[in-house]
Amino acid sequence: MKAETRTAKAETRTAKTERRTAKAAAGTAEAATRPGTAGSPAWRSRGRTRRSTRSVRVSVSAVIVAAVVLAVLVMPPVVQLDEQAVDLSRKLLPPSWEHPFGTDDVGRDLLLRCVYGLRVSLLVGLVAALAATVVGTLVGAAAAAFGGWTDRIVMRLVDTFASVPHLLLGIFIVAMFRPGVWPVVASVALTHWLSTARIVRSEVLSLRSRPFIDAAISGGASRARVIGRHLLPGVLPQAGLAAVLMVPHAMWHESALSFLGLGLPSHQASLGNLVQTARGSLLAGDWWPTLFPGLFLIIPTLAIAGLAGAWRERINPRRRSELML
Repeated sequence: MKAETRTAKAETRTAKTERRTAKAAAGTAEAATRPGTAGSPAWRSRGRTRRSTRSVRVSVSAVIVAAVVLAVLVMPPVVQLDEQAVDLSRKLLPPSWEHPFGTDDVGRDLLLRCVYGLRVSLLVGLVAALAATVVGTLVGAAAAAFGGWTDRIVMRLVDTFASVPHLLLGIFIVAMFRPGVWPVVASVALTHWLSTARIVRSEVLSLRSRPFIDAAISGGASRARVIGRHLLPGVLPQAGLAAVLMVPHAMWHESALSFLGLGLPSHQASLGNLVQTARGSLLAGDWWPTLFPGLFLIIPTLAIAGLAGAWRERINPRRRSELML
């Protein structure tokens, strides 16, 4: 009788266990098919769609950047541009096979001038971004590595300069020199290193708390060796990303200064100068002198920004996983 009772109890426990297992399996299956969950087909479909969209965006951006670099490297040596050329018989011709982008207000080919203007904008953007990144990296790394009063003084100076609008400070710097490429480069570089300094400082502060930094200091490494051997290499990916993101901003900054008449000389091909001289033509109904220089400024900068965004997702896995959700 006791054996039968124990057997019945064991069967009851087994039945309860099977019911709990079945309920848990049903809940897991329901959660897997529920929209918005990690295992649901809808979630996987959205993840694949976003990855494919991101891949297409990166591919298009890479093609545009490659085409821009090829154009600015190949076309100027092949076709020389005469800045002073004037042919009033071809004044403001609309786009045609002979002149795909039309001509400007003095008869010059607009396609060639847009390519030369883009070449100047890229030169200013690349050189200014590189200079600003170097200055910002050194200042941010020094402030975080030395700490104390050095960090406080440097960051208060950064906050002071950052409180002044970039364009206003750039106008003040350019106004002290004659119009030209290098004053514009100096203006952009001296107004755009602040964000890089903040990024590098925060990254160095994060690296200082790592165990290998404590081990290097305990091993007798000097402060200069720790900065040069361990801290600076650790912030190079972030500094490089900041430089790439700064190139479109620098191109826009140069175009704004040239549009205001404070950048490059008015006769020199520059996207800002082309847009500035085309304002009167736009009011007269001639749209091409304004449209094409604007597209040459907008499309390459968006393409560079797209590649920089892909790079940011690659070097920051946490942000990349957030974007995939």
